[in-house]
Amino acid sequence: SFRLPPCSRGHRPLLSGPLDVSDLGLTMDDLETPLPDLAGGSSIATSGCESTSRLPGSDDSGCRWEETAERIEARLSIPGLRGQPAAAMGVEVTSATATITAFGRVVWSCVLRGACVPDTLTFSAEDGTGMLPEISISIGKAEPGKRWGGLIASIGEDSIL
Repeated sequence: SFRLPPCSRGHRPLLSGPLDVSDLGLTMDDLETPLPDLAGGSSIATSGCESTSRLPGSDDSGCRWEETAERIEARLSIPGLRGQPAAAMGVEVTSATATITAFGRVVWSCVLRGACVPDTLTFSAEDGTGMLPEISISIGKAEPGKRWGGLIASIGEDSIL
């Protein structure tokens, strides 16, 4: 089990427009550089929050993620699943998608930001506050070192692909 830092609900960007960072000497290529492996088995991890909703302007911060060079881990709290028992939740992945099921029926799905190795999926579900199940997933990357910058590329129509 992993622990992700909490994301503040309703967080807003500090800046609403462009910011000049030319003095940093960074290029877009620098941002695409693979995450390095560090000596001693350590690695760099990045983390963040994403919305689990397709609604424009709706940022529920329902996906808290953390990625290393080898894996991406996320904790999903999807408001549309309120009242569903954690024991009834399931997760299925393909190399490009993730699907959440309740009682064996698809209830939410997304396209992933990168390719994963489906056989490496581990997940758990637990009852969260306010009758909202919290689903933790961990998936190995198909291309270790490649940055995903989040878990969700897009969410299915009515949350189903």
